[in-house]
Amino acid sequence: MQMITYPEITLKKGREAALLRGHPWIFSRAIQTVKGNPDAGDIVLLKDSSGKPLALGFYNPHTDIAFRLLTRDCDHDISADFWQRRLQAAIKLRQLIINAQTNAYRLINAEGDGFPGLIVDVYDSTLVLSIATAGIEKQKEHIIAALISMLKPACIYEQSEGRSRKLESLENKKGFIHGSDKTGMQEIKENGWKFEVDFIGGQKTGFFLDQRINREQIGALSNGASVLNCFSYTGAFSVYCAAGIAKRVVSLDISKQACAAAKKNLELNGFSPEEHPVIDSDVFDYLRETQEKFDLIILDPPAFAKTKHDVQKAARGYKEINMQAVKLLNSGGLLATFSCSNFIEEDLFHKIVLGAACDAGASLQLLSRLEAGPDHPVSFGHPEGRYLKGLLVKLQFP
Repeated sequence: MQMITYPEITLKKGREAALLRGHPWIFSRAIQTVKGNPDAGDIVLLKDSSGKPLALGFYNPHTDIAFRLLTRDCDHDISADFWQRRLQAAIKLRQLIINAQTNAYRLINAEGDGFPGLIVDVYDSTLVLSIATAGIEKQKEHIIAALISMLKPACIYEQSEGRSRKLESLENKKGFIHGSDKTGMQEIKENGWKFEVDFIGGQKTGFFLDQRINREQIGALSNGASVLNCFSYTGAFSVYCAAGIAKRVVSLDISKQACAAAKKNLELNGFSPEEHPVIDSDVFDYLRETQEKFDLIILDPPAFAKTKHDVQKAARGYKEINMQAVKLLNSGGLLATFSCSNFIEEDLFHKIVLGAACDAGASLQLLSRLEAGPDHPVSFGHPEGRYLKGLLVKLQFP
């Protein structure tokens, strides 16, 4: 079989160091020459300044991230077989880590699974995918064929939109690309608990699958506790805490649609929204105004920083909600606090929470650092892929 000859890009001297350390991106300023006139999303052969082949990957001349690694095997053909092998590896990993009581999980986590810019979430018989790069967009037909062949889903829904697509000069796309579902709703199981997912109208792909392990851990700490779940969305943390025999769980979200979903999910699992109230309210206002104290508070806000320019403002927002939450903790109370902002690095988040505690006049014990579950793997040399940061802390003393 004849090998494909790919266009080539050659790096400036010494600019391959990050790639050799495991980072999967090359930035445009590191490129010396381009041979073969590749377009956005085309596959290219990357060489160092001496002409030594380094890797194959996606190229985009219009973005700051000009090269995204696919493989270091430069003799590969990036064909349908390539994507089938990558998908088989992703499936095998999930078979190792997803238990029989769970039928909702992340199957493909972008660079972490060797699919730069692709997310695929499994909701029982429904797949929801999101494409963020021109490269994956050009390989879409092969990838969808592999998904259908190996998983035989009832339907596949595409939810491709947002800032990343705009940067890659891609239009937003939403709709069924295989099968159909008139409601856009799918009931799932997570560790045996039931949740209804709106994969068309919900946030992201419909459910925050990355918090599964953290929900287990925090739910197990809620026995007899009064719990406040802020930014509760569809109430998944609330269900786990109610199942953990919490005395009372208050779920808080500004979205009426999310509150309705949280009530439904509590009821699906046999818990009463009267005993565990769901409140439609702005979290910032509620934390400042409530007089109620809690044994456990969960802060899982949406991303406050969407760009680097948002970091300073976002830091103020994170500090405010964490300070107010610390003030509402009973003696010895627990705070599980998260940031899903890519641009809020872990050390910065730690400093924000520490500063919030100091401003609240409290000292905290760090019990554990929290992150996404193992179905959200991260390429070891790609820290940018580790977007979810969390801290579990205990109020030590006033």
